[in-house]
Amino acid sequence: MQTPSPPGPRDGRRWKIAVMGAGAVGCYYGGMLARAGHEVVLIGRPEHVQAIEREGLRLETRAFDERVRLAASTEASAVQGAHLVLFCVKSTDTEAAGEQMKRSLAPDALLLSLQNGVDNADRLRAVVTQEVAAAVVYVATEMAGPGHVRHHGRGELVIEPSSTGAAVAQMLAGAGVPTEISDNVRGSLWAKLVLNCAYNALSAVSQLPYGRLVQGDGVEAVMHDVVAECLAVARADGVQVPGEVAVAVRRIAETMPAQYSSTAQDLARGKRTEIDHLNGLVVRRGEALGVPTPANRVLYTLVKLIEGKQASA
Repeated sequence: MQTPSPPGPRDGRRWKIAVMGAGAVGCYYGGMLARAGHEVVLIGRPEHVQAIEREGLRLETRAFDERVRLAASTEASAVQGAHLVLFCVKSTDTEAAGEQMKRSLAPDALLLSLQNGVDNADRLRAVVTQEVAAAVVYVATEMAGPGHVRHHGRGELVIEPSSTGAAVAQMLAGAGVPTEISDNVRGSLWAKLVLNCAYNALSAVSQLPYGRLVQGDGVEAVMHDVVAECLAVARADGVQVPGEVAVAVRRIAETMPAQYSSTAQDLARGKRTEIDHLNGLVVRRGEALGVPTPANRVLYTLVKLIEGKQASA
């Protein structure tokens, strides 16, 4: 006798969701979805998986601090049967993670790329046959310990249209994750890239949170130069960046004053960063398009020097 399959994503009930790359971002969104009653499996590092299996995921936010019970695995094959896969691995691991999980994906699964950078969805599409949609993530989180995610602020998503996009957005909103569907996700990804380029490397090099970082001598001028270069490259690349970027840059420090960039967190833990897909991407696109990017090049080079120093220590 066959076991009935779980409800599908179009019936308005319980979704089966896998989170590929259960770091701070993946754990936050996976935890919120599990808390809302969906069947979630987190796929991540052994120390986090073991802690979650023992005690559940500790989800610490400004509004609540709870232990959320959900499944966890170190194996990419745990994506099997999922209606939705939140793809949250580092940009440097996109192709490798796609290869690891592609044989276990359901044919009709939707893969939602919740990653930094502007080209991850395209790179993932080159590996898997399932539908892939890009998402822009605005959230401040950190892993405060094994199986413990701490949320500092925000949490909204902007996602690309897809065959199940409306249902996905409704489901996420029902779990406390504000979600907007946009026809200009490429522009929104570049808007997020500009913010990352302005803050990530400076926070990493200084090991300062955003609120203290922006008070440093000369920081405002450096950020202005970085942002101007990013926007010049985007224009040359035919990208329409939405919103008032200067206002958005200022708002980051105001809304996330205690947040360290993901690049800063990676360097503090001796891990490889995503700088190649942030300031490094702007430098490469600038070179290809004939747009000078000296401020981005300096920040990229400084982070790479620190990475190299740590790797050889």
